[in-house]
Amino acid sequence: MENDYPLQLVQHADQGLLDAYSGTITRVVHETAESVVHIEVIKSATDPRTRQQRDAPGSGSGFIISSDGFIVTNNHVIEQAKNIRVSLSDGRKVVAELKGTDPSTDIAVLKIYESNLKALSFADSAQLQPGQIAVAIGNPLGLQHTVTAGVVSALGRTLRASNGRLIDDVIQTDASLNPGNSGGPLVNSSGQVIGVNTAMIPTAHGICFAVSSNLAAYAAGRLIMTGRVKRAYLGIAGQQVNLTERMMAANKLQKRTGVYVFELEADSPAYNRQLQNGDIIVAIGETHVGSVDDLHKQLTEAFIGQRVKLDILRSGRKITVEVIPGELK
Repeated sequence: MENDYPLQLVQHADQGLLDAYSGTITRVVHETAESVVHIEVIKSATDPRTRQQRDAPGSGSGFIISSDGFIVTNNHVIEQAKNIRVSLSDGRKVVAELKGTDPSTDIAVLKIYESNLKALSFADSAQLQPGQIAVAIGNPLGLQHTVTAGVVSALGRTLRASNGRLIDDVIQTDASLNPGNSGGPLVNSSGQVIGVNTAMIPTAHGICFAVSSNLAAYAAGRLIMTGRVKRAYLGIAGQQVNLTERMMAANKLQKRTGVYVFELEADSPAYNRQLQNGDIIVAIGETHVGSVDDLHKQLTEAFIGQRVKLDILRSGRKITVEVIPGELK
């Protein structure tokens, strides 16, 4: 009995904090659950036994971002879908139209033609701090409006997208995610979206990821306006290579690697005639690059059709050439 007494005091002292935490989660769910949707798709798949095409069902989550029916989800949820249906919180099932996808951020936008829908707003993910409350709402394993809560575990992570590019500014959270959570919102204690749940690591416990709200909002905005997110394109094939200490010292380079150009695409939409096979790109503009991922990160829409200076190593000596990036199709 003596050992139980201190534990009871601790329990009573923490009760108020636990009630406040529970109340916060309950309030957030009450305010946001109506805006979370269940997405069902029919995709074409290859039967592994017969090698023939067949229809295969899939599902995921999404959330409403405008009262007139725009919905954000993951690209991988609706990729190659023949039919898309959305289930609303009140039980309605409606056909959804695909407005656009961006595999490079794993974001897609759907449109349903319903009115007076409750929308979620995006928070500024640049203001996030590790340790703050994160609530994930979705439809894991087809179980609608399932809630998990945790914290923002880390910021600034990267994930590899299905097209090979890196998704930057990814949030790591310990709010549990399962298949079917993809595309659902990760929200803060005010009910604002801080991320779009996108991935989990099956072999790890408590390590899940979400595309940050700032990146998701940018991609969604471009998809709604133009149907795609524009990116610049150099018309080269390259790979990361290590630089020797001598090359680094002689050319006053900051990174130990560069991008080796092993192919220039013929009839490319980009102007790249000053480049040669065997060149090693070490900077674009004023930004040093050490990998293909570094190069992709810099090739934003702002570079399309603009003259850009590249620092390259040719025969071990650094020179500057000009390119005019085209638009990635």
